[in-house]
Formats: sequence, structure tokens, C-alpha cells
Amino acid sequence: MVKESSIVLNGEPVYYRVEGNGRPVVLVHGFSEDGTVWENQIAALKDKFQFIIPDLPGSGQSPLNDAVWSMEYFADCIRLILDQEKIETVSMIGHSMGGYITLAFADAWPNRLQSFGLFHSTAFADSEEKKTARRRGIEFIQQNGPAKFLEQSIPNLFSEETKKHQSEMVRKILARYTNFIGQSLVNYYQAMMVRPDRTHVLKNFPRPILFILGKHDAAVPYEHGMQQCYMPGFSYINTLEHSGHMGMWEEPVLSNNFIDAFLMHG
Repeated sequence: MVKESSIVLNGEPVYYRVEGNGRPVVLVHGFSEDGTVWENQIAALKDKFQFIIPDLPGSGQSPLNDAVWSMEYFADCIRLILDQEKIETVSMIGHSMGGYITLAFADAWPNRLQSFGLFHSTAFADSEEKKTARRRGIEFIQQNGPAKFLEQSIPNLFSEETKKHQSEMVRKILARYTNFIGQSLVNYYQAMMVRPDRTHVLKNFPRPILFILGKHDAAVPYEHGMQQCYMPGFSYINTLEHSGHMGMWEEPVLSNNFIDAFLMHG
């Protein structure tokens, strides 16, 4: 059964759906995505878990609003969804920017999380180099439009192997996610640039934390990602050897196995 619903924030709806049966798990999508990015995981695991899948403001079916966006703001969106669903504790897995939001949630409401996972994500704040790259991205979006920006950036999220052997899948993702409003992308970038370092969350969280890393990830380099994996007291560390930044699509079966094992035992 699929339940579709929404909450209202800053005068606009924030859409989400609930699908599956079992222990509740929130799946938080990343930048220039929406909740459909998780469709392989939902299809494989919905008989074991109840997934809560939001479209963050400005993504998918959730329109742009006039709030000042931050990782804390998006975390509060998720809290309000859980309150509406009368769900007190969950596991949460975030992809890329969704991982930053998951960390913000864990920082604010650690007792509402049984466990959480970072899928191609990091607790470190943006470096100056990363901030500079995001500023260039904002300038490009403003000068050339969001579609042109995404046509250039989305293929870089995949490994060379994926682009060579799964070119149709890459085209599918490109076609799905090039319809963003430019201001949404700009607002996301601005919010990511000012997010704080949250390695203290990894060090202090008393329950299991999942890390899924792509060996060929250009957005969160493998060596960078590994630096944080030994901070928690209880880590599940998994590597996708053939993936870039989109392992849920590049190696879906292995990604599903990692998530399943973590949620069953974590």
C-alpha cells in the first residue's frame, strides 16, 4: 500500500509518501533529486520496512517556498512529517545532501533515531575549495539556466564504468531530474555552503551508523569519506567498488543488501 500525503510549511505543501510494511525508515534524497531516486531500494525492501519518502521543498512534487533554507530547516520538515504520521522513532538514511539533513536531525533529535546512515555523504563542512565550486555552480545556473547546469553535472555523479556500461540508465536519470527550478538549486547550494561540521554527531551518537561509499565518487571522494567512518562507536562501513556518487542506481542489488543488513541488525 502506498499512502501519499503532505504537510504545509511557509504556505506551501511538502509532499511525502509512505510505502511498505514493518519498521519505519526515512529515506532522504539529495541535491537535484527527489524521492524517486530510492525506487530500487523501495521495490526490493518494502516487504520488510515501512519507508517514509519526502520530496524536500523545491524538489519533485514539493514546490519552492519562501523560507530561508538550511539543513536544520529540512530536518524540521522531516520531524513534522513524523509527527503527522505519529511515528516517534525511526531509522534514517540520507543520500548526499540528504545525509547532511540526516545529521542535522540526529544533532537536534538523537533520541528519535534508532540508527542512521550516510549514503555518499559526509559530516565534514564544506572546504573553501568546495564552497568555491558551489559558487561557480550558482553563477552558471543564473547565467545558463538549471537544465544546462544539470546536463553537465549529473553525468559526473557516475563512475566511468557506469557511464560506459549503463549509459541508458544515466540518460534516464538525466531526463528525470533536469526539470528543476533554478532558484531551488541555488537555495540548496547556499544552504549546503553554510552547514556546520557535524563530526561530533558521529562521535556522540550511541547507536549504529551506516556508511556507504563509492570507490569512484567525485563528490565525496573515497579517502575523504573513509576518514569519518571510524568516529562512531558502532559503524557499518560498506564500499561500492564500481560506483561513483549514485550507488543506489549504479549497484542497486549490493546497495539494497547493505541497507537491508544494516536495518535488520543495526
